[in-house]
Amino acid sequence: MEMAKTKLLIVTHEMSPFLELTKISEITRQLPQAMQDKGFEIRILMPKFGNINERRNRLHEVIRLSGMNIIIDDNDNPLIIKVASIPAARMQVYFLDNEEYFQRKQVFRDASGKFFDDNDERTIFFCKGALETVKKLGWAPDIVHCHGWMSSLVPAYIKTTYKNDPTFKNSKVVYSIYEDCFSEKLNANFSKKAVMANMTEADTKAFEAADCNSMHIGAVIHSDAVVLADENLSEDVLKFVKDSNKPTLAYNLTENFENFYTFYEEISNDELVSVA
Repeated sequence: MEMAKTKLLIVTHEMSPFLELTKISEITRQLPQAMQDKGFEIRILMPKFGNINERRNRLHEVIRLSGMNIIIDDNDNPLIIKVASIPAARMQVYFLDNEEYFQRKQVFRDASGKFFDDNDERTIFFCKGALETVKKLGWAPDIVHCHGWMSSLVPAYIKTTYKNDPTFKNSKVVYSIYEDCFSEKLNANFSKKAVMANMTEADTKAFEAADCNSMHIGAVIHSDAVVLADENLSEDVLKFVKDSNKPTLAYNLTENFENFYTFYEEISNDELVSVA
């Protein structure tokens, strides 16, 4: 009998060739392909920022997935799902779009370099929308690997609101910490706005400071395992990861991402060990 493929969901705010801001875009392009080559089944989700060229990248709307509303602060925000393929890799990437949050030509800052006031709601929309999209796909991931601060609410939601949901109840969550973050703060009410059904404010308390470190720490609290994806991470964050005793993978990349493959296998088989 053929063994079921390990299902790996990648959640990221950037990926090559669609959006290249930092090294996250390279890792989120190469890692899923390496895992697909090893027999994993892959899905990738990212925001559809306004500077992603739809025509050049051949994005098209997935009508059966679109049409949901994501509620933030009592406001309904329509979620549009688009998809593109990476022909060389036979991988599909799903893009989450919303006119108000993503139809602008800049990513996190305006043309003058000012951090967008609604980056908090854009983050909440993306994380909630990502999980609802996967539910609608009817695809239950074994591993959910979140890359970077904009995905940091995903672990919290999976371990609270979605913990008994058939799509996610058996998912193991990995969070990769990168140093490319932001020096500003998100909206002061971020942690309160982020609360979903079946959650309390205690579940998002770690995010209260609404700065880069608290995004990482909040994600680590709810993750099953952590990847230290950069050499120069905040001492406070590193200490928190160490004290959490969660399985940790150090940032060095081995050939064909063999270390990630082993890490994923150990996590899915509950043989959780630290390899930092």
